[in-house]
Amino acid sequence: MVKDIGRAGSMRTLQESVATPKDFGVPIIGVQEGSSMDLDLRLEGVHEGILVSGTASVEVTGECARCLDPLAYGLEVNVQELFSYGEPSNNGAPAGEDEEEQRWIEHDAIDLEPVLRDAVVTALPFQPVCREDCQGLCSECGIHLVDEPGHHHEVLDPRWAALQGLTGKDS
Repeated sequence: MVKDIGRAGSMRTLQESVATPKDFGVPIIGVQEGSSMDLDLRLEGVHEGILVSGTASVEVTGECARCLDPLAYGLEVNVQELFSYGEPSNNGAPAGEDEEEQRWIEHDAIDLEPVLRDAVVTALPFQPVCREDCQGLCSECGIHLVDEPGHHHEVLDPRWAALQGLTGKDS
């Protein structure tokens, strides 16, 4: 509830640990549903509405996109969003481009979940890796390439198989 934050000049801090809702990530990496999300936010009354700014800290889990090893690390994201006074237009006309992205104060409350989800998910790596020099898995047998340096398979193109007997070597 943000009823106690006046139109302009008032401020309230919010330092709280909340359970992470579902869908805070993508299939390969994200934040576990129900895990702790630490919020350190400042809610400021401004002329247009309530400005929410601060940080959210979460524990990210997933797997390396190259070798599929599990990975986990802490992530802190910055949050800043303006929630406007008033109501979105409900006159049946399509909302304008700016109005679609606008956040509103509804029934003296603000919904932080979409703002936090946007901040966390956009901060996640597109291709997470366990370390920058991860070599991944062998595409032929699936072995970790870091475990066997120089690992390779001799793959003959089946179109050249008929010519293999001309070299005099038997493979």
